[in-house]
Amino acid sequence: MTKARSQQVSLAATPYYHCVSRCVRRAFLCGESFEHRRGWVEDKLLALAEVFCIDVAAYAVMSNHYHVVLYINASQARSLSAQEVIERWHQLFKGNLLSQRYCRGDTLLKAEQVVLDGIIEVWRQRLQDISWFVRLINEGIARQANKEDQCTGRFWEGRFKSQALLDEQALFACMAYVDLNPLRAKMAKTPEHSHHTSVKKRIAKAQTAHQINHPQQQEKCLMNFAGNPRQIMPEGLPCRLSDYLELVDWTARIVRNDKRGAMDKNIPPLLSRLNITPDHWLTLSTQFEGRFGRVIGTLQHLKQACATLRYRRTPGMANCKLLFEGD
Repeated sequence: MTKARSQQVSLAATPYYHCVSRCVRRAFLCGESFEHRRGWVEDKLLALAEVFCIDVAAYAVMSNHYHVVLYINASQARSLSAQEVIERWHQLFKGNLLSQRYCRGDTLLKAEQVVLDGIIEVWRQRLQDISWFVRLINEGIARQANKEDQCTGRFWEGRFKSQALLDEQALFACMAYVDLNPLRAKMAKTPEHSHHTSVKKRIAKAQTAHQINHPQQQEKCLMNFAGNPRQIMPEGLPCRLSDYLELVDWTARIVRNDKRGAMDKNIPPLLSRLNITPDHWLTLSTQFEGRFGRVIGTLQHLKQACATLRYRRTPGMANCKLLFEGD
């Protein structure tokens, strides 16, 4: 039975979510002679991330669907002033008469200010809402594509898929799964040649950086890698960029060659820290979406999240226990 989005997204459980949106009937509406539309999706995705209080950790735009790993930046949303909330919302919509007058510097009556304050709080919540984020991506692309095709009707399926990533194990397994999507689909031979993906952008930036792990020298439009977890942890992904890229490269070689019995014994340090065996990692990086439901993480985090979300049962217990607990 389909659950309401409010029962799937909870900041108390995790700020990280893997979302997938597919074209109607999974038709290749962004493939074959429509490859340029993959660029539309990528550009729209990154442009909206600049407006929303949502960071993009990973993405891959395919021929009939796209994947994105998102981080809801609630602290950024809370820190926005009323003026900043209005300015961001006006980049998406016209706003209303009160917000337009406020921006012009007009003096509002007390009652008008109270009404506007309520509206601003609604907009603040929407600027950190994954449903609004995906909705604006999909609506904009659908209009462009329908105009190009000179037709009307649905371009995307009605609902996008959302999976909560509860911990580091789930987060980095999902990011690698997303970044390696084009390799599994035989659309690219290496991560650096996989068009319209976050890993391609990260690698291109890393090739020109003097210190690839320095936050200021990483790709600006994507969420930073903040380094390995420590007591005073800055905002960003809890890992070094170099370790993540090494893990993706190591995984790509295995996925591309399809030789489970010939895996390199030099396991990347990130995989060791996550306490995931090489065999289990290969399963995660190739079957992540199909193996799990709406909530993903180690068994302990899975049970805690399901209690927070008031699930009657704990979904995916067997796979979470098998794949996220090292031998």
